Formats: sequence, C-alpha cells, structure tokens
Amino acid sequence: MKTEDLTSTENTEKSIKKVLQRHRLSGNCHMITFQLEFQILEIQNKESLSSVITDLNIIMEPTEYSELSEFVSRAEDRRDLLMFFRSLHFFVEWCEYRKCTFEHFKEKYSEAVRLPEGAASSCMVVQSPRQPGFELVIVWRIQIDEEGKVLPKLDLLTKVPQQALELDKNRVLETAPLGFRALLGVLGIEAALESLITSLCVGENH
Repeated sequence: MKTEDLTSTENTEKSIKKVLQRHRLSGNCHMITFQLEFQILEIQNKESLSSVITDLNIIMEPTEYSELSEFVSRAEDRRDLLMFFRSLHFFVEWCEYRKCTFEHFKEKYSEAVRLPEGAASSCMVVQSPRQPGFELVIVWRIQIDEEGKVLPKLDLLTKVPQQALELDKNRVLETAPLGFRALLGVLGIEAALESLITSLCVGENH
C-alpha cells in the first residue's frame, strides 16, 4: 500500500484532510489466481470520515471459464470489490459442485456417460449403450448476473439419427429440452440428471 496526501491549503484551513491510498494485492480462490490494483480516496473533516474506491483494475490469470471475463469488466466499471470477492467465491463453489457431480455420474454410469472435455468442463454426454448414435448432451453453464448473483443454467441438447426423428410422431425428442427444464424445477440438479441417465439406460445393469 502507498499513500499520498492530497490535502490542499484551502482544505487545511477548513479542517478537511484528503488521503489517496494505492493498494495492490494478489490472491487465489481455489483454481483461479488474480491480482487487484485499486485506489481509495479518504476524506476526513471534523465530523466524519468517508472513503470511496476511485479506481479498480482486476488482472485474472487465463482460465477456462469464459463467464468470468464479462463479470470482471462489470466489477471494474462499478469499482465494486465486495461484489468481486462474493461472486468469485460462489462461482468457484458452483464449479466445484459441477465437477464433482459430473465425476460422480461418470463413475456410476461409465458405459453411458462421457466427459469429452474433462470433468471441469461444462459438458456431459449421455449415450445409449443399446442405441448407437443416440446421445443426450447436458450443457451446464454457471452465469453471473448484473448484480453479481451466481446462477446455474442447464440445457439439454439431443443428438439422434435422422431415422429416429422421422419416427418420433409425438415430438418427444423435440420437446425434451423443455421437459428437462421442468424436471430440474421439480427434482433439482442431481436427481434430474440421474433420471435422465437411467431413462436412457433402461435394460442395462445400472
């Protein structure tokens, strides 16, 4: 930390003191490393002391989490350190939960579940052991909204042979993504994924 006295002669006569603090710190939140550079202006008079962040620069080590870049820019624009630390903490917690959940289903249903980009990615593929070419892709993103609230967003994509689409007169495959959203609302994430996997693996020894 460095400090600089910005008090002018005029302010001294009015008993107003201004001090600019320049801070630099580095740290990490689990697998994410960052550096912060920020300035705090303190203004003190006879009655009160106020402080405000006048500049904030956040330097993140390269990560696979694309969701963070937009969030970092927003925190810098707002000069909001509290939002940065709070949202980063919850973001990392959700990433860890997603990774553990993917690893759990990969271990439990090893014949049906694939993690093409690894457990730390946002994608899990469920393929039918009995019907080659029939796959369900779960895309699990972790979003940070305008106010810094961290929210999971799960979507279901289907990959099926053209012949199966032509035979799907009841449009089950077409409406599957909406059905999955409804299932998430009723069962929660883990139970919804379990239900999805078991429905595709009926007849297997799971």
